[in-house]
Amino acid sequence: MPDDRSDLIPRLAPLHDELIEIRRDLHAHPELGRTEQRTTKVVADRLRAAGLEPRLLPGTGLVCDIGPGAVTTGRRRIALRADLDALPVQDHCGTAWTSTVPGVAHACGHDVHTVGVLGAGLLLAQLAEAGDLPTGVRLIFQPAEEVQPGGALDVIAAGGLDGVGRIFGVHCDPKTDVGHVGTRIGPITSASDEVTVTITGDGGHTSRPHLTGDVVFALGQVITGVPAVLGRRLDPRSGVNLTWGMVQAGTAHNAIPSTGTVRGTLRCLDVRAWELASRVFHDAVVQMVAPFDVEVEVRHQRGVPPVENDARSTGILEAAALDVIGEDSVVLTEQSLGGEDFAWYLTKVPGAMARLGTRTPGGHTYDIHQGDLVVDERAIDVAALVLARAALLAGRP
Repeated sequence: MPDDRSDLIPRLAPLHDELIEIRRDLHAHPELGRTEQRTTKVVADRLRAAGLEPRLLPGTGLVCDIGPGAVTTGRRRIALRADLDALPVQDHCGTAWTSTVPGVAHACGHDVHTVGVLGAGLLLAQLAEAGDLPTGVRLIFQPAEEVQPGGALDVIAAGGLDGVGRIFGVHCDPKTDVGHVGTRIGPITSASDEVTVTITGDGGHTSRPHLTGDVVFALGQVITGVPAVLGRRLDPRSGVNLTWGMVQAGTAHNAIPSTGTVRGTLRCLDVRAWELASRVFHDAVVQMVAPFDVEVEVRHQRGVPPVENDARSTGILEAAALDVIGEDSVVLTEQSLGGEDFAWYLTKVPGAMARLGTRTPGGHTYDIHQGDLVVDERAIDVAALVLARAALLAGRP
């Protein structure tokens, strides 16, 4: 088995230009969650060309096994995960490979994730053919990461984790320079839920608020009061955050409306607090509006749990980066209140996700989910090398 960077890097060099070409093709032809037919075909065709046998998942997405399975080795496979879908965002990146699909763009870097795992798989397939892959690897190309509660659940339901003992992934980070990966033990992303509160009353004239349930006033109490209740009922170390994004009520300045709605996101860095937050949120809303003679409906749509990296898997990713990128390539990443459905895999098997630096050193700092996102394509090689090396390290007897 290769023990240093000298084996993987030369093997990747002949693939470099092709991986960039595939990434640009995917970027120019983005597809939204659960419609990734073309993207799935591009990946499947390249894997078949390498002599592999990808298995298409129901709908879109695929998995592909490389090397020996548990029957031969007595060890469960190591999984590498990518997400295929794009966002409903207009592409303004200004490159020759700008999205050709109006209103759809790879504004979260999933095209880079996909090609990074593809590159890692092609490297590992070469090692498997040479008899240098000690433990089998499964590539997971999942649909619908951006669609809550996430396409990871589709993969799990289709048996995509069967026989898997550990899983790794990377996520583009445009705040970190290319050539670096960010790691952290424990939660690196947040649970992310959608919440909706609808309040109804009889409606009336603003000159007589005492004769009707004041929907707007009750909404105001929910907007300002419920976040404060969560901050006192849940452990503040759990990073609970309730932020409202939409409020709608009324059409006239002098009429109390009969209905109003507020919608937002409830986020949490701790799984245990996340499980408790739903009940606390519901009770707080009901109690907050009780004095105002209105009816209330509370809807809490569970999204994804936090991504909680286990210590061993995080250490493997760090060691892999040091091996194939070099000294000082690993940085401590911050916790984020963004959601990532990679978390669902970690409820089944241990694993870790690293943040993949995509910023050109000294260049502009972009943000994900924005149409102007530009990545330094050297990150593709970094992703392929780190993930391939992590699979080798994790597969050691």
